[in-house]
Amino acid sequence: MRKLTYFIATSVDGFIGAPDGDGDFFYTHLDAEFIEFLTTEYADTVARLGRDHLGIADAPLSRFDTVLMGRATYDIGFKQGDTNPYGHLRQYVVSRSLTAAPDPQVELISGDVVARVRELKAEDGLDIWLCGGADLAGQLIDEIDEFIVKTYPFFLGTGMPMSRAGFGLRTLELTGAKTFGGGQTVTSYAVKR
Repeated sequence: MRKLTYFIATSVDGFIGAPDGDGDFFYTHLDAEFIEFLTTEYADTVARLGRDHLGIADAPLSRFDTVLMGRATYDIGFKQGDTNPYGHLRQYVVSRSLTAAPDPQVELISGDVVARVRELKAEDGLDIWLCGGADLAGQLIDEIDEFIVKTYPFFLGTGMPMSRAGFGLRTLELTGAKTFGGGQTVTSYAVKR
């Protein structure tokens, strides 16, 4: 069975974006060592424009073949004219308001997202990347199998949280940790069921 992995960037205090959801500030704090790690270990998660810019457009899929995102996450690229941000992956956008997919390579999920994710997990293939955001992570909290958290050396004080799942003790097992000279850390956790 495929895993659903929440691979996300966050501040030290657990925010994935400003109160309005903007997370562009994460891109201001990338050093060569961290970029090398991301493009080597997690190239699947680099958007099409970034893949072109970094010279990894043709990198084979290694970890994920499917990306799942909420409407607000999708809108970040859409508002800049990019209707197909992860064309190298199967793309799913969860939305109750969109009635038609803005791009033929994007599939909408407007109904029971948990049931659809369970169907996707039962398929053959590489793992599924939960790209964001907080509401979708909250809806899927019991379906997430792994968390990979890129923590940046920022303290924001307020903003969009990693999840709106509500309080609950969910036990995780640390499976990896790596630190970088620019102050970033990447920690991996498996969900203990």
